[in-house]
Amino acid sequence: MLKDQQVGAVLPASDIARARAYYSEKLGLEPENPDADDNLQYRCGDGTGFFIYQTSNAGTAKNTQIGWMVSDLTATVSELREKGVVFEDYDFPGLKTENGIATMPDGTAAAWFLDSEGNILSLNQNA
Repeated sequence: MLKDQQVGAVLPASDIARARAYYSEKLGLEPENPDADDNLQYRCGDGTGFFIYQTSNAGTAKNTQIGWMVSDLTATVSELREKGVVFEDYDFPGLKTENGIATMPDGTAAAWFLDSEGNILSLNQNA
């Protein structure tokens, strides 16, 4: 029933104006609903998208909440760093970042960063 349907993420924000500025200035994304004051709707590649809504629960999740697939992770990380995005460093059993990037045994790679609301976002590259 759902296997052929598009999916999208839903992210919390405690300050919609701050989130709008972050996603625009740091990630180069503009909302489809620029006049809304309590939510933001974004479209990304292949018809995918995500929604940000105002809530006091923002920043409480300890897991990755959204990820973008990129073709050149190193270049994308570098470009975002130039805009002030700070990438997380992790050192867990089976996962260690080097210069903000974790490379898995199968060759896939990922990098994680926090948005202005404390949500964990990722960039991912297939092998």
